[in-house]
Formats: sequence, C-alpha cells, structure tokens
Amino acid sequence: MKRWLLPLVAATGVWTVVLSGLPQAAVAEDVTSKQWYFDAMQMDRVWQKSTGKGVKVAVVDSGVSSTKSLKGQVLAGKNVSGEAGSEKKDGSGHGTTMAELIAGKGAGGLKGFAPDAQIIPIRTATSTSNDLQETSTIDQAIRAAADTDAKVINISISSEYFTPDDEAAVKYAASKGKLMFAAVGNEGDGKNKIQYPAFYRDVVGVGATDKKGKVSKFSQSGDYIDLVAPGSDIPRWCDKSFQRYCDGDGGTSASTAIASASAALIWSKHPDWTANQVLRVMIDTAGRESKSDKPSKYIGWGAVRPRMNLVEGEGDPGNPAVSPLTGKKTGPAKDTANSGSSDSEKDNASDKVKVADSSKSGDDGQLLTLIGAGVGVAVVLAGAFAFMRMRRNQR
Repeated sequence: MKRWLLPLVAATGVWTVVLSGLPQAAVAEDVTSKQWYFDAMQMDRVWQKSTGKGVKVAVVDSGVSSTKSLKGQVLAGKNVSGEAGSEKKDGSGHGTTMAELIAGKGAGGLKGFAPDAQIIPIRTATSTSNDLQETSTIDQAIRAAADTDAKVINISISSEYFTPDDEAAVKYAASKGKLMFAAVGNEGDGKNKIQYPAFYRDVVGVGATDKKGKVSKFSQSGDYIDLVAPGSDIPRWCDKSFQRYCDGDGGTSASTAIASASAALIWSKHPDWTANQVLRVMIDTAGRESKSDKPSKYIGWGAVRPRMNLVEGEGDPGNPAVSPLTGKKTGPAKDTANSGSSDSEKDNASDKVKVADSSKSGDDGQLLTLIGAGVGVAVVLAGAFAFMRMRRNQR
C-alpha cells in the first residue's frame, strides 16, 4: 500500500527497533543482577502490592519467543509481518527482550517489572530496508493489538514516517480504551527527528534515563516526550539464537517496556480504572523536582514511579472519560524541540527529576536525580517543524 509522507521527511527513513549501544556478551543466569533500576525504584516494596496479575500487555514487535523467563507468560497473538512463522517466532531477539522486561519471571533471564502480567505478541515488520515505508505493517499490528483483551499496548519501535493508516490505527486503539506506549528514538545526540507512533497524540512517548539519574544522551527530545524510564545499561538478547545477552543500552525500547509494565502494575491494583485514569496517575506521580503545568522537552512530566501510587497511595485518577493527553486538563501546549541538543544543556538544566521513588519520613530508599530540560528559549524551525507542532498539539 502506498504511504503518504509528511513534507521534508527523508526518503531513507525506516521503521526501526529502538536499541542503542555496542553489545558485549552477558551470562543469562546472572543477567538480573544487571537490572540496576529494581533497587533504585524500590521494586521489592512495589511487588508486595502488585505484580501485574490479571493484566495483559500486547507487544507490537519482532515476535516473542517463549524463553525460560517467559514460561507460561506468552499467550496467543497474531503475525501481521508478512513473514513466515508465527507470532512466537522472534527473528531478532528484540521483541522477546521487551516481553521479558515487562513480564519475565527472571528464571535464566531478565525479570520483568510486572512478572505476573501476560504477554500477547503481535509480530510486525521491523526490517531496516529502504523500501519499508511501502511494506510496513505497523497499522495492522496496532489494530490487531486493539482487538485483543490486552489493556496496554507496548510499541518499542519508531519511524520518522507519518502515515494516515498508522494514525487511524492509533485512534482506533484509543477508542477501544487501550493505553499505548511508544519509544521516542535514540538520536537525541544527533538528528533528533520526530518519531512515530510516539508523536501521535493518543500515544505516550517514552524517553530514557541512565543509572546516574540523567537523561540518556541518546534519548530524543521534543514536545512528544510524555514520560521517561530507565533505558541505559540494560541487557538484551543478542540475537534470535537466545544463547546469550548483550550488555549496552536498551535504549528507549527498554524504557518503553518499563513504562508499559508500570501501567500494568497500577492497573492490576485498580482493575476498575480506565486507561485515562491509569495514565493520569502515572503523570501525577512522575518524578520531577520542579513541578509545573508544562512538560519538559526532555523528560515530559517526569520519571515513572509506580511505588508512589501502589505503596504510598498517591495520585488522583480523575475523570475516567478524559484523556490526560488530549483533554482540557493536559495543560499548555508543548513546544516542539526537533533540533539536536548538547549534552551540557541536558546536564546543566534547571528542571531536575527524581528517577527513583521519593523517600518518606523514616524511609531510606535510594534516590536518583534526573537532569532534565534546559529552561531557555527553544529554537523553532520554520516550515515542517511548525507543521509538526500543530499536528502534535491537535492530538
């Protein structure tokens, strides 16, 4: 099917899985010890309240293989990739990594944020061929995910392409009450082009943080960043052989999976809530030192912190029928910052965000500080960038 592209979008752009960093071998049995964010976010306390039981997450990706860590966690899904094999055949290891980060049991592999959630794999094309804009099946994948009983849809892939078919699929999923999370991309220190489907207004765009509590250098910036989650120094399956993990950066792919799992934890605790209420609580309890009614172009509303709701009881679910992304209560329109940003601007910015859960009186939980966006005046480019801002704000 012919794809219609936005003005000034490069013809070589493609759908890509969102990974970052050079791989090094990691032993599968010890891989959970490298999931540094569990301690930082006090997940032992969170799991006493919720493990994601009863919530299904659709993983739109390269497929999901049933590894030891995912034994009994992967349900029937759908393969819309146009490639041979079922949705439980993963040709790259990427989709399986995301599924483990969401719902892995940790037996010989990664442990998930929501280890009792279940995965519905939706296999889509994730090739990097130059003609992928003609063969992408992301719209079919999102619709297939929307037609399941999954409450959360995880999309750890991105593209610089806008297409009416994909946008319509996102709106369809939103109309069915699905909560969608998508990666914002890993070229924050480079081209930093707007990425889809994260840019669509019904999708939560997720950026990445590192173990030092700062915005990951690769994490993209712009008006479509809604939340951030850990994305640096997270192991992943090296390839489709599933023999070893590779060290490096999981990228905004990993941060998206962690955000999706956080939603599953909250939804499991509050099964009667709508997607709007789950997301509103995530935004309301996000870690950010300088609270304001305007999100940062680097960290959005802040870092996901499920503990603040599940353990501390914080967060106002609000109106079940009003989206915090598109409703009147979302605050002022966000500025599009589509140009690359320097490391010094990120590191020295004035809005600091707490990655880990805030300590309460008598609580010595570990804290991390995330350096967020610079406060200065954003440079808004003419033509296409102004058009992009208009599209995002209208969603």
